[in-house]
Amino acid sequence: MPLESHPDLLVGLGTADDAGVFRLTGEIALIQTLDFFTPIVNDPYLFGRIAAVNALSDVYAMGGRPLTAMNICCFPVKDLPVETFREILRGGMDAVHEAGAVLAGGHSVEDSELKYGLSVTGVVHPDKVVTNAGLKAGQALVLTKPLGTGIIATALKAGLASPRAVEQAVAVMTALNAPAAEVMAACAVSGATDITGFGLLGHALELAQASGVGIVFQAEAVPIIPEASDMAAMGLVPLGSHANKEFCAHMVRTQGPAQEILMDLMADAQTSGGMLMGLDPERVDEALALLAQRGVRGSVIGRAVKEDPGTITVRF
Repeated sequence: MPLESHPDLLVGLGTADDAGVFRLTGEIALIQTLDFFTPIVNDPYLFGRIAAVNALSDVYAMGGRPLTAMNICCFPVKDLPVETFREILRGGMDAVHEAGAVLAGGHSVEDSELKYGLSVTGVVHPDKVVTNAGLKAGQALVLTKPLGTGIIATALKAGLASPRAVEQAVAVMTALNAPAAEVMAACAVSGATDITGFGLLGHALELAQASGVGIVFQAEAVPIIPEASDMAAMGLVPLGSHANKEFCAHMVRTQGPAQEILMDLMADAQTSGGMLMGLDPERVDEALALLAQRGVRGSVIGRAVKEDPGTITVRF
């Protein structure tokens, strides 16, 4: 699509960011995003909550605060009971309320395939927008959620996921990224993104290219949901994750004896994943402590460098 140009469009399509940002006044900028998808868990309430948390995350990734949300519903009304749809909407509403936002309405269509999500509007100060282009060489990279939800969801569909693995994945996907956004504001983060469908490698690559830096990951430092590694070894890697890996291949290099299973996990398409944020070295300990106070375990998984801009190096 051609790029829009407007003096008040602070963030548009040009940097592959998580949301659009439009300046309303010198003090307020509007954040707009939307996301919806098919079910990844069997429980309709949890599906609704996960879909809503995932959509809300884009506002947090821009450094903002969600204000309102609108339901996006594609429901096979002839195939499923109305109680299923009611539970999906209840899960979404509960997540919206937990975020301190208001569900203002929505739109539904009859569809043969069940889909649900939200469009979300938030606000941020125009001078405090966090973008893909804000990462700086020398900064540490902190990730706030473990990887592996895409692989576990694939295993669930195949009937091969243990209850414990599903419980861990659901805990990751239903947790709001609001605490991470609070820490980003407190520690003056200017470059960040949430890890969703393009996986850690894909979203990190967007950061590297938009910011004009190289990214170096320490493979052993990347947090993984424990059972996801076993499931990846069984070949339960979704097609989207394979596509992510192939797309990034010519811009990702490895150092040391590469572990393909870990590379698969780093490319795994996440739903409602964690925040990947760049922190000045002197703010890392403060940020990790603030995250811990909010019940979030942050992991330092790499750094941004001047060398090889627009590429990723994974060290094993």
